[in-house]
Amino acid sequence: MYREGFARFTATRYSKEDFDNPMVHLTNHAIQKKDDAYDASVSDLKWSFPSLKRYMLTKHGPAATTECWAGIHNIITGSLKAVQGVMINDKHCFEMYGYDVMIDDDLKPWLIEVNASPSMSSDTQTDHDLKFGLLDDMLTLIDMTGSFRGQLPPRVGGFDLVYDGEPKRHESWGSYPTMLGCNNRDREDALRRLKKWTESLDPNAEKKVRPSDAVTIVSYMQKEKREKEKLEKEKE
Repeated sequence: MYREGFARFTATRYSKEDFDNPMVHLTNHAIQKKDDAYDASVSDLKWSFPSLKRYMLTKHGPAATTECWAGIHNIITGSLKAVQGVMINDKHCFEMYGYDVMIDDDLKPWLIEVNASPSMSSDTQTDHDLKFGLLDDMLTLIDMTGSFRGQLPPRVGGFDLVYDGEPKRHESWGSYPTMLGCNNRDREDALRRLKKWTESLDPNAEKKVRPSDAVTIVSYMQKEKREKEKLEKEKE
């Protein structure tokens, strides 16, 4: 399960009395920014999971916040267990699912839908960084080089192993019931630890393409892009 994601908001508060107003419903940003109530300088209609979690901790406290995120975690694992008997299990394939979950006033999470092959397009740098990292970690996770030797590591970048025949948790989680929504700033460090883990399994690992090699490539590409944008702005 990937740690990161985004939370969407509406520019106008939801009301049953104003049900026909498209601005009170969760729509895409292109529609929401047309709302008269939207002010880009004060309203951010898309938050990262850590930002949402910090807000919830401040307003509702640790117990309620932890219970909410644990509920989302259980929704995801429970729904996949419910359909595992009818899912395609070809060992030569994999699929990524995107979950849409709504949180009510009592912080109870509700599953809205599950998307097969969710959109990986991005319109902001934050969006790009998250999805680029997710795709990079996903390709590491499928282990095309056989570096995992048939074993599942507890963490691959932003992915945490949460179920393998039974619920799983790692000692690094501490007292948390889930790592969903936790900061993923140590993602690159996690990939470096994964490299050491794979090397301990295979004495010839140094001769293979290693999972964490992509970190250097991605970091370089992003740095090069930002430096280019900076130079273009200076020319203006």
